[in-house]
Amino acid sequence: MAHVLSLRVLLSAETNRSSFSSKSLKLDKRTKTSISAPRKGNLNPSHKTQKVNLEISPHRAVSAVRLMRIEMGGAFADLLNEKGKGSGANEMGYVGRTLGFRTRDLEDRDLRLVTDIVGGTIRWKRYLDHLISSLCHDANTFTRMEPLLLQILRIGFYEIIKLDMPPYAVVDENVRLAKVALRHGAGNMVNAILRKLVLHMENRSLPLPKLEGDDRTQARALATLHSHPVWMVRRWTKHLGQEEAIRLMMWNNSDPSFSLRANSGKGVSRADLVRKLDVLKVPHELSFYLNDFVRMKTGLQMVIQAGLLKEGLCSVQDESAGLVVSVVDPQPGESIVDCCAAPGGKTLYMASLLSGQGMVHAVDINEGRLRILKETAKLHQVDGVITTIHADFRTFSDNNTMKCDKVLLDAPCSGLGVLSKRADLRWNRKLEDMEQLKNLQDELLDAASLLVKPGGVLVYSTCSIDPEENEERIAAFLLRHPDFCIDPIGRYVPPDFVTEHGFYFSNPVKHFLDGAFAARLSRAI
Repeated sequence: MAHVLSLRVLLSAETNRSSFSSKSLKLDKRTKTSISAPRKGNLNPSHKTQKVNLEISPHRAVSAVRLMRIEMGGAFADLLNEKGKGSGANEMGYVGRTLGFRTRDLEDRDLRLVTDIVGGTIRWKRYLDHLISSLCHDANTFTRMEPLLLQILRIGFYEIIKLDMPPYAVVDENVRLAKVALRHGAGNMVNAILRKLVLHMENRSLPLPKLEGDDRTQARALATLHSHPVWMVRRWTKHLGQEEAIRLMMWNNSDPSFSLRANSGKGVSRADLVRKLDVLKVPHELSFYLNDFVRMKTGLQMVIQAGLLKEGLCSVQDESAGLVVSVVDPQPGESIVDCCAAPGGKTLYMASLLSGQGMVHAVDINEGRLRILKETAKLHQVDGVITTIHADFRTFSDNNTMKCDKVLLDAPCSGLGVLSKRADLRWNRKLEDMEQLKNLQDELLDAASLLVKPGGVLVYSTCSIDPEENEERIAAFLLRHPDFCIDPIGRYVPPDFVTEHGFYFSNPVKHFLDGAFAARLSRAI
């Protein structure tokens, strides 16, 4: 079980930092029907054994159930395990409990389709819902639509519009799913709406908003066309300009790429990792910026199934996160605090660079995630230089007299730099979150400063591209703490990542990496 949990953490290690509370995904305000509501043909818990329905497309059934789980409160990143077949050992059990029947087991091709459909449908939810509501008989049809029926329609629309699947095959398969999972009338509705979509596609007349009018009207149109919340569009248009905001949204909607970090702490070199990938015939290229990293666009499931992560040979970690560790610049013998350590991607990387000398003190408020980090450290053979501490860092620093060479505060943030990988995150974040996050970041920065020894270094980082969470937090901190000053990071990362103020910043559109920020601050001797 430990390796399953550690893999789950590694897969989301550099994106889950953005979660600053334990709140699960909120239900769409328009959705009123509970997933547990009894309905003909589904959700009958008394049926302990169910027949396998070979007429239903398994990838569509599983996709619909995953989408239901996500929208009704499941965690997006936790829907993968070591086989890529969903949370827990028996994904088809979820299908059976939700739909009232089982399908054949998923094959590798089905798995790839599920991953594509679930991620894509979530990314394009606003766009798809606009089209679905426009093609319904009236507005009430959409607002009163039951959740499972809506997910089936979203899947059908996504397959036709974005995956360019044969339209009438998509119609037939999704109608069949709706009839069996819900009732005959639901299938008729799916048939009518999807056929309207096909007709509009053939006539190139999709009912989409035009980019015209005042700024607010244009922001709403862009939010629909590129499927983002309106507040994000307005914020990015203000900070970046409309053209750059559009490019950013296009990046967020693209298929995410991944990087693997060879586990040097276990003696695995990048050359060793490349040989493993060559044997698996996984397309890859070497990182331009980091010696231990390899980039890949496809093939992650093959890496997982081959056991490379399970054996601790490598980790899934974006290069943007690796460059934050470069800013820290861990050296053998140093004492380092990772203030909000879980899920532990940066902790593990820093530990691997200590060559067995020194210590990384990993502090986190979540005891369960710390336990997983500890297990993963053993797997990576760096547990000798990692100490886990279960505490709220804000109170820990007040009650602790330790002073360290370096302190990394990888702060809870909005996660606006990782929306390509975290398809669900754009719908979870609200504008009011930003103010709460800024207050928390200030509190954590103040707490982190207490553990830096004279002449030591404090590194503040986020996976956000928002200046209010980045440059503005540093400016406010320096006003409160005149004994700290900016240590320009030009010595630690390639020049292309260095801002005019000496900070590290990875721009998704420019660098084709996750968005990230880091500031290196030195304390006076």
